Amino acid sequence: MYGKAAICLSFVILFLISCSIYVGTVDFRSYFFPLLQSPSVPRSFCATHRPLRVYMYDLPRRFHVGMMARWGSSEGEAPVTAENFPPWPSNSGIKRQHSVEYWLMASLLYGGDGEEGREAIRVSDPETAEAFFVPFFSSLSFNTHGHNMTDPETEVDRRLQVELLEFLHNSKYYQRSGGRDHVIPMTHPNAFRFLRQELNASLLIVVDFGRYPRNMSSLSKDVVAPYVHVVDSFTDDDSLDPYEYRNTLLFFRGNTVRKDQGKIRVKLAKILSGIDDVHYEKSVATPQNIIMSKEGMRSSKFCLHPAGDTPSSCRLFDAIVSHCVPVIVSDNIELPYEDEIDYTEFSIFFSMKEALEPGYLVNRLRQFPKDRWLEMWKRLKSVSRHFEFQYPPKKEDAVNMLWRQVKHKLPGVQLAVHRSRRLKVPDWWQQKR
Repeated sequence: MYGKAAICLSFVILFLISCSIYVGTVDFRSYFFPLLQSPSVPRSFCATHRPLRVYMYDLPRRFHVGMMARWGSSEGEAPVTAENFPPWPSNSGIKRQHSVEYWLMASLLYGGDGEEGREAIRVSDPETAEAFFVPFFSSLSFNTHGHNMTDPETEVDRRLQVELLEFLHNSKYYQRSGGRDHVIPMTHPNAFRFLRQELNASLLIVVDFGRYPRNMSSLSKDVVAPYVHVVDSFTDDDSLDPYEYRNTLLFFRGNTVRKDQGKIRVKLAKILSGIDDVHYEKSVATPQNIIMSKEGMRSSKFCLHPAGDTPSSCRLFDAIVSHCVPVIVSDNIELPYEDEIDYTEFSIFFSMKEALEPGYLVNRLRQFPKDRWLEMWKRLKSVSRHFEFQYPPKKEDAVNMLWRQVKHKLPGVQLAVHRSRRLKVPDWWQQKR
């Protein structure tokens, strides 16, 4: 009896193993020799908790910190290190808003505190790198070399772009991936204005997509960064009743003459002017006006963020670090870290059509519950650290959040690289069907 049972059991086991091997779902070693099974190799960049390994190209200083010489920051042609890396100048004014490129470079130069809390570290061997950072300050180059497009000095900006492309095209690592794993900041709308299309395969760091054609930049490929805020952070916002302390309902201070969707600013001025607890003022970004904007935001419940020349502007992030609930009126805006942060927890959104309906926006804000506003204010205080650019970098600050976003994009980069290596015809997926 026992012999027959043993034979039947053996037959069942052999049958199941045969079926499993046939369909390819069983690793035979894992069933019978688990200790001999080799450790699994992570397939996803996002599944690991170690920092992203980034190789930073060693470009001459004229491509980055050499442009800061006019602010008194110069070390000749000495190699850039953590020790001689110049601080961002306090007298840079509104140019600070486009300095993401500077802070990303600074974070890779920083060598303290090991890997704790860091989303990316610099590696000296490009063969071990998962991504490549190109330290060209394209936004500062636009702001430095002939800001007006007709200025003859713009030739300096164009020449830098030509030289950079020559350098990249001669890099075997750029050639290997077609530039797809190369991280290039372009946060000013006119950054890399002459040869931008030459880099459409790379992973771009942008603030929005207002000046980029869809075949060059997209939410699936690129990373949306915050502007670097220009007002001081509100670090001692500890009022017992912040809702009552902030006596202005809605605040806006800035340029009202803008292009494209930014034309809404002039229309909003007509609708909002003359309302007692609404401050809507035309202004330019001088040092004194930046201070006045800071004071206005800190004393207001809501801060208006209409579209500008492009869908976003620095004003949104000034409002966040001022703990003033953003009121966003921009139909095509994209926001940083939106796979990790829900902006509806601390911001209010209106379509442009809604905002232009007389009385609609202000009436909605007047009816907004105090307890809900207080929840948003508390949330702003909590998330504002994610919008701080600083050196040394800190855990969960803006640069670490951006490097984490880069890490999120790399599986898609690897997919594109691997597909490109085996395709024998133009990518059929991109053809019209």
